[in-house]
This record gives sequence, structure tokens and C-alpha cells, in this order.
Amino acid sequence: MIKYIFSFGWLDQGTTWILKNLGVDMGSRFGGSVHFFIYDVIKILILLSIMVFAISYIRSYFSVEKTKKILEKMGGLRAHIAASLLGIVTPFCSCSSVPLFIGFIEGGIPLGVTFSFLITSPIVNEAAFVILLGTFGLKIAGYYVLAGVVLGILGGYLIHILKLERYVEEYVYEIKMGESQIRVLSRRERLEFAKSNVREIVGRIWKYLLIGIGIGALIHGWAPEEILSEYAGPKNPLAVLFATIIAIPLYSNAMGTIPIAEALINKGVGMGTALAFMMATTALSLPEMILLRKVIKPKLIGVFTGITGMGIVAVGYLFNMII
Repeated sequence: MIKYIFSFGWLDQGTTWILKNLGVDMGSRFGGSVHFFIYDVIKILILLSIMVFAISYIRSYFSVEKTKKILEKMGGLRAHIAASLLGIVTPFCSCSSVPLFIGFIEGGIPLGVTFSFLITSPIVNEAAFVILLGTFGLKIAGYYVLAGVVLGILGGYLIHILKLERYVEEYVYEIKMGESQIRVLSRRERLEFAKSNVREIVGRIWKYLLIGIGIGALIHGWAPEEILSEYAGPKNPLAVLFATIIAIPLYSNAMGTIPIAEALINKGVGMGTALAFMMATTALSLPEMILLRKVIKPKLIGVFTGITGMGIVAVGYLFNMII
């Protein structure tokens, strides 16, 4: 019974029953698309609300100031690991990247460690994890989180080895932001923070969800399975590379691209190809590059994009081989 509830079998059957009673032919492309859309919208919103609340409560213990304090005390590879892991529980949108970058550099945190955080943070967050969990199951969601963390660690460490500090704009090192007081929240304040985060995140991304699920529904019902399987399937050696390159200039978030990835995978596209597209869209979005240009020079942006892009391609090929 518990498995039935959490696998959303009740929602699948309920959606089918309602559509049949409305006269929708469930064997048609239209019926399949409508079922996909309704089922995914309800399922994702339920999972999203529950998990955002739970993770936001945990996140209330990791403010930007506290994250910076933790990283200031570490060094070497250990700092990269910590930065990447903290990126999971302290996800910030791309609009936060510039002040976050300045705050970390001003706090004396090495450049590579800062990038370990910035790589992992947009790729792995509670919203992406819960939608992956509900869509593909615990195994795929776990692999995705692990890949995002490893990508952040290795990418940031490589930037550290290359010693690219000279490509940070000079004024960043001259900024003195001062000490920020770390406020200790009560249990009630943490619960209020979690509730407000649910309202904020769901309110901010529901449009992306509807668009992404709508595109996924169209692909699910109408996209030619044979063509997608042939050109974007796991047997095509260039599929992952093309998916990553196409995704880089796009602007979306994981929540909007996961339903598209689900529909593509159902049509025969390789798991790694679809997830590489999703990672590249979130980690290398054009708005984030524009914002980062305010604090780092074009060559460092190019290195960051190249390292992260190659890492995503490698993850995509690995996923296609093992899943």
C-alpha cells in the first residue's frame, strides 16, 4: 500500500479513469499526451512541495555567511569536497552568483573552491532531486547527485591547479564587505522559513514546469520514436556532445528540463544524453555567464565553460554506458 502511494500508481489510475470518463481515447496520441501532462503536473507539484519544505528546513542551518565561514577554515581537496557538498544544501539562483562570488573571494576562499560551489549549486538542488526521484527513481536521482558533486569537485580543483586568479577582475580583490552576523534561528523561524521557501520556489518555477511538461507531453505523444532513437539514442557516439553544445546557450532550470528529458528517454533517447542536456542547461546558462562576466574575465569564463562542459559530456557518456 505504501509503495502504491509513493509510486503514484493511484494518480496514474485516477488520471486514466477521469480521462476515459471524459471520452478521451487513451490509446491515441492525444490521450497519451494529455495523460502525461496532467499526471506529471500533479505528481511534481506534490513531491516538490514536500521535499522543498524538508530540505529548506535543513538549509536554514546554512546561510551564505555560515557557508563562507565553514569554507574559510578548510584547505586543499577537502575544501573542494566541502564546497561541492554545501552547494547541494545551499542552492542559489544565477542572480546570486556575483555577490556570492565576491563574498567568497573577499573572505579569502580560493578561486577553485569557489567554482566547486558554483558548479554544483545550480545542478544539484532539492527541486531537481525530488523531480528526478519521482520521475526516474532513487537510483537515477542518486547517480545524478553524485555526478553533480564529483563534477564540482574536479572542475573546481582543476581551476585551482591552473592558477587563474589573474583573470578575476582587479576590483573584486579590493572590495571589503565586512563581517556579517550569523543569526541563530528558532525552530518556529526555521519552519516559517521552510514554508516561505515552498511558496517562493513553487511560485517562481511553476511556469517553467508547465512549459517543460507541455513540451514533454508533445514529445511523448507526437515525436517520431524511430528517428529520436536512431539519432539521439545511446548508440550514437555524438549524441551526448551535440546535446551539451545545444544546451549551453539556452536558459532554463532543472525543473523545466526534467519533464522534457523524461519524454525523450521514453522515446529512446539515451539516459546520459538527456541528463547531459539538463546539466548543461542549468550549469552553463547564458544569464549566469553574463553575470559572472562582471567579476571575471572572458578567458576564465571560457576555461570554466570548457571544463564544466567536458565534464558534463563525460558524465553523459558514462550514464549511457552504465544505465
